[in-house]
Amino acid sequence: MLPKFYPIVPDASWAGRLAAAGVKLIQLRIKDAAPEQIPGEITKALQICSRYGCELVVNDYWQAAIDCGASFVHLGQGDLETADAAAIRRAGLRLGISTHSHEELERALSENPDYVALGPIYETKLKVMPWAPQGLSRIGEWKRIAKRPLVAIGGITLERAPLVFEAGADSIAVVSDVVAHPYPEQRARDWLTQFPDR
Repeated sequence: MLPKFYPIVPDASWAGRLAAAGVKLIQLRIKDAAPEQIPGEITKALQICSRYGCELVVNDYWQAAIDCGASFVHLGQGDLETADAAAIRRAGLRLGISTHSHEELERALSENPDYVALGPIYETKLKVMPWAPQGLSRIGEWKRIAKRPLVAIGGITLERAPLVFEAGADSIAVVSDVVAHPYPEQRARDWLTQFPDR
């Protein structure tokens, strides 16, 4: 069971800020760090999240995630090509995989992931995407095909979230709507208040 609100953060300090605000699942997506810094950042984030009863999902760095004792990893399609999914499973980690097309969904499902992510649902300015926005209708389609929890990502704000959940998403991964917000912790609390897990 995934929490409805699933923020993605760039470093351990951000993980601490949102875990302290009550978030229960956070993805650590490190993009601008030297390779030798990665294990330390993951370890720090794991310690912080543990303190607040929050689970950490490590993006991309599956081997470091295993070495550092993480329990959850997320892979993009590019990472899937070089990752050892069997090693991830042997280490007892749960696995989430990004998808953007039917071919990618089929590839992801061959690894029997714990969830699949679909995006971008809306236009996103976070990074240049080779895919057009997926739209709300594809959420239901993906859910029927995947037969497992579906995470929606890309351009989703608190205001758009009700439509995304109505379309069938189990969880919403959020980046800009929180980390680029003037009051990130309050924005996270607003998400948690509007979409409680119980």
